This record gives sequence, structure tokens and C-alpha cells, in this order.
Amino acid sequence: MPEELDLNLLRVFHALMDTGSVVEAAGRLHLSAPATSRALSRLRRALNDPILVRAGRGLVPTPFAQHAAGRVKALLDAADGLRADPAGSDPATWQRTFAIRLNDALTPVLAPRLTRRIADEAPGVRLRFVHQDSKEPEPLRDGSIDLDVGVADPPPPDILTSALFTAHFVAVVAADSDLGRAPHLTVDDLCRHPHISASRRGLARGPLDDALERIGRSRQVAAVVPSYSVGALMALEHGLICLVPHVTAAHLAERGVPLRRHEVPFDLPTANVELRWHRRVDHDPASRWLRERLRAAIQPLAQAPG
Repeated sequence: MPEELDLNLLRVFHALMDTGSVVEAAGRLHLSAPATSRALSRLRRALNDPILVRAGRGLVPTPFAQHAAGRVKALLDAADGLRADPAGSDPATWQRTFAIRLNDALTPVLAPRLTRRIADEAPGVRLRFVHQDSKEPEPLRDGSIDLDVGVADPPPPDILTSALFTAHFVAVVAADSDLGRAPHLTVDDLCRHPHISASRRGLARGPLDDALERIGRSRQVAAVVPSYSVGALMALEHGLICLVPHVTAAHLAERGVPLRRHEVPFDLPTANVELRWHRRVDHDPASRWLRERLRAAIQPLAQAPG
């Protein structure tokens, strides 16, 4: 007779998927390792799947388990919501994981700032930052991710949004260089000095090239890198210029990286960055708490001058 599923087994499943370890899952659930191992055996019988399989010294989830993980998390969140007391909910007592999808530009900026806030207020909460390999809403629907941050097309009706900030580009240069001491960046500066192009797709050309071309000018791209943070750090070398989102430049400046920010003497395209979540968690106290902390983490940078 197949093993019956209950919430306790599903909590074991979630902990195993989150940690990839029987021992760590046991610690998370305040169970012994043998008890957790027995629960895994019950899960395998109930779901007719190995769930986790050995890979070297660790365990990796099966395709079935990966596909089911989001739905299990959504079920557990819904069950917790039935007994939640929003007025008395204390994040310091929570033991849970939130998954947040971020694009490459925001991950090195938002992830550390949000992590610091969450660790201070809710030491039992873990943040899992998910690479934005697509902008599809399905992971929000099935609970694979809790929040989505980035630039996307207009959402379907079941996905709710909140504007975070409008991203614009600034040029960063070494603060102690001639460009760093200059009062502003000129078109001649942009054409005379080599550039670092930051592009996940490996592109050397961008909106700045189009703007320069319209006035019969061009720039020299000396290197192409896959992320804005790498490009900004490369601009610490004297004479190099890199265009990055203003929040990236503001974050690095706040952390003491000796870069100087210059406004670009062209009207370059901007992008509206949004926070997205599924409507089923709109009134969930934990989800609302996370959204508020994320907004608070990015707000100082979003309002920083160029």
C-alpha cells in the first residue's frame, strides 16, 4: 500500500530540497538524522521517485523532485497561512527560505544589502537568489520563487507589481585619475579613452554608440565583460571608462570603492525596475514583510544622485 503524504512529510521534502543534505535537513527540522532518513524513505515510497540521488559526496534532486519543489513550497506556505497571526508574527522566530529572482545587474548590489537586513531581523530566514534565465511568471505561480525583481513586459492579471526605481546609466572612472578629477565628462573624453562594455550577451555595442554615431563620433571598446560589477572594478584602472546602472555605482561608492561617477552627456535609455509577486501571497504577512525589507534595502541607492 502506498505511503500516505502529510504536511510533516512535505516539510521534510522541502528541507531536503533546500539543503541537499539529510543531516542539515534534520537540524533544520529538529529531528535526528536517522528519523530524517526514514522520512526520506517514506517520501520515496509515497511519491514513487528517489527524490535525492548520490552525486560524488553529495546528493542532488531528481527532475521530478525539482519540478515538485515549487508546488510543495506553495502548499506549505498556504498551510502556514491558515494559522498565521499577522499581529503577533515575529520574523525572529521564523525558519524558512525565500527565493528571489534577480538579474545579473542587481544581484551584486541588492543581494548583500538585503541579506544584511534579513540576517539582523530574522536569523532563521535564508535567502536563495535565483539567476534570471527567463522572465516567465510560472515560477511565481507555482511557488518556486517568492519575488521577482527586474525589467519585464506587462504582467498577466495574477501577477502583482510595484515600481522600485528607474535605472539610468552613469560613467564610472578611477577617482584618483585625470578623468576622476575632471568636473564633468565630455564627448571628447568618451571618444578619447578606452571603454569597458558590460554585457551579459557579450555585446560591444550599445546605446552610447548609437548616440555617438548620430553626431559622427565613435568610441573604442577595449574589453567586454559579462557583468556591470566586473566592469566597474576594471574602471579602477586609470584611463578606462565603464557605463553602469546608477544603483551599481552608488552601491560601490557607499562601500568605499574609489570610483568617480559622471553623468553621460547624452540622453540614454532608462529602464523601470519592478518588484513582482503572485496575488495569492499579496496579504501573506511573511511575503509582505520581505517586500518591505527589499524596498528599504534598495531605496537609498535608487535615490542617490548620479
